Amino acid sequence: MTHRRLLRCPAPPPGSLLLAALLALGGGRAAPRAQAAPPQQPSFRASIDVVSLNVTVTDASGHYMTDLDSDDFSVFEDGVKQDIRYFNRSSIPLALCLLIDSSASMEEKIATAQDAAVGFARRLRPHDLAEVIDFDTRVTVIQGFTSEPEALERAIRQTVAGGSTALYNAIYISLKELKKVQAKNQEDVRRQAIIVLSDGEDTSSLVSFDEVLDLAKRSETAIYTIGLRSRDDATRKGFKEADFVLRELAQQTGGRSFFSTHVDELAGVYDQISDELSSQYLIGYVSKNARRDQSWRRVVVRTSRPDANARTKLGYFAPGPH
Repeated sequence: MTHRRLLRCPAPPPGSLLLAALLALGGGRAAPRAQAAPPQQPSFRASIDVVSLNVTVTDASGHYMTDLDSDDFSVFEDGVKQDIRYFNRSSIPLALCLLIDSSASMEEKIATAQDAAVGFARRLRPHDLAEVIDFDTRVTVIQGFTSEPEALERAIRQTVAGGSTALYNAIYISLKELKKVQAKNQEDVRRQAIIVLSDGEDTSSLVSFDEVLDLAKRSETAIYTIGLRSRDDATRKGFKEADFVLRELAQQTGGRSFFSTHVDELAGVYDQISDELSSQYLIGYVSKNARRDQSWRRVVVRTSRPDANARTKLGYFAPGPH
């Protein structure tokens, strides 16, 4: 049965470190280290601040490279090389929010957009979780987190076009929803992602873009944005600003932005996102900068492969005082 929940925007929560829970549980495969820990040394405690990175690697042709090992990666924080403490190239389960713009301007495109989103939902694996949210003037959770593709499809097809566009509210609420997916054991640890489809600029949100971007940068969620545009939109100021918003959210969080002028291209875009999510590496490290000053720290990932390009989030905020 499909459940609908109308949500409002509460105060933003502090950021979290998903990988800390994973390491505390002893999951994953430890990366090689210069000095091996004693065999009886316990796993990391949850209090240790672990920086986790979802890393996508492509070759010069844009094809995903999935055969790299931990020795092929170098991680730099503010220019200082870090020691990789955790590495996993297996397909860790996902928790994701699927956002669909159902504003009035989507009326003639909503059926095709639904078909494309349903195709994406059908490619999710049995251990993945997804939630369906539609947004116009309001933001509504049509289907809470589930691994049942039939429930996701029913929810997607319930979207009805009408109203204005509360894009920032929708992303804000999605980040809040993903906070609820807590890891209780090793099997529960998941990568987090938001996939948002929108055909216009934000016109009715209660939160600002800066607030949403800050919350996104404090999360461990990769945001994938799909901008559906007409050819005339490219010259309009409002849509130029909207495109900047979609690009910035994706770039800052290690996701990717897509823009299309044909609704029939959406199925292919969703397929590209699905392929990327199934091709990522999970890398973790404990920062050599021990200061708990809440400052922004720039992160860069490089590989030893000359033809490889590694992409991840641009950085993170350091933890605050205990």
